[in-house]
Amino acid sequence: MLQNMFRSGFLVRTAHTVLTWVITLILFLHNTDLRRCEEKGELMLPVLFSLLVLLSVMLYFTVSLMDPGFILSDTVQVKGLQGSSEELESMIPQSSTPRLRRCGHCLLQQPMRAKHCQTCKRCVRRFDHHCPWIENCVGERNHRWFIVYLVVQLVALLWALQIALSGVSSGGTWQLWFRANGFLLAALGVVGVFSAVVLLLLGCHLYLVSINCTTWEFMSRHRISYLKNCGDEENPFDRGVVCNLREFFCLCRTVVWEQAYHRNNHNHV
Repeated sequence: MLQNMFRSGFLVRTAHTVLTWVITLILFLHNTDLRRCEEKGELMLPVLFSLLVLLSVMLYFTVSLMDPGFILSDTVQVKGLQGSSEELESMIPQSSTPRLRRCGHCLLQQPMRAKHCQTCKRCVRRFDHHCPWIENCVGERNHRWFIVYLVVQLVALLWALQIALSGVSSGGTWQLWFRANGFLLAALGVVGVFSAVVLLLLGCHLYLVSINCTTWEFMSRHRISYLKNCGDEENPFDRGVVCNLREFFCLCRTVVWEQAYHRNNHNHV
């Protein structure tokens, strides 16, 4: 874990953490709702806000440092099925299922929906995208935690936005007003931009999860072997919104997508 932390992503993670706590400190030092509650001895609001910020930072590092689903070898072990990828391939009907292919970079056999990340230089199961914000891939193992992090981060940002607005004070002149609120306005601008970005990201990911599609599949559909022959509106992995959401958030297991692909294609026929 420490080895991963001190790679190129160390500066990004440090900047994110420092910026988070600097903005939090600004909100506590100015005459905001947090400061007024502290002065009255009402500590519930400041403590809850601090815990929410701490939770968002912890989730950030969890998603950033955990294994997103790197493919380590050609060995497959899924739900009691263990063996080589060639053995798995022979057990899956190949008439309507694209054959497993070998990665041209790391030379490992790629299961369906996996992709090689040029930044991480590894193949990732159910690859979604490489996120420069967390300096890690979003894949099969950390995708649900990435969405949980976005939810917590959005709540913290919107709350910080409300707290920052509560601290903007009036002044006699524009110069005095800006001098009194300069740091708070800077924090307000940063929080506002991040709120818009996180809201957009969360909305896009929830939509893609609801149709059982990844960002990579959505953006590069015409270049992916198992999707380019499907219709524009056809998704061989879509099982309905409720089922897609339940499996994504509740089932913690590796899925053999080749079997799901063949089953759905067979049902369509």
